[in-house]
Amino acid sequence: MPAAGSSVGAVMPAEQGKTVIVDPVIAKIAGIAAASVPGVYALGGGAARVLGSIREAVGAKDLSQGVSVEVGETQVAADITIVAEYPVQLQRVAQDVRGAVADAITQLAGMEVAEINVTVVDVRIPGDEDSAPERVQ
Repeated sequence: MPAAGSSVGAVMPAEQGKTVIVDPVIAKIAGIAAASVPGVYALGGGAARVLGSIREAVGAKDLSQGVSVEVGETQVAADITIVAEYPVQLQRVAQDVRGAVADAITQLAGMEVAEINVTVVDVRIPGDEDSAPERVQ
């Protein structure tokens, strides 16, 4: 059974029982995949990045920052918010994020991806270190 307060995700029947994959697991998979795409500087909008910086300062990194997912029985929809590096082509980076996230969810969770929406909320300009978060690793 899912822990109290957690959302129920995909339930996949198996021969000897069922496998339940909760939404935060899919969100973490999507976040790791999106952060690995060249041209993605950070995940999340301004407030999410500030909270992420605070979490990192106390040693707890949120790998699903900037990621929202809806998990059905066999399909996943995801919304990813990114900060892109200047001067990357934004449409190319968004498409690469879609591909990386879809591949990761399909390979790791065995689920079909219905849609992945990418929102670019900022562009990081080199030398603009005062207002930008640390680089996604």
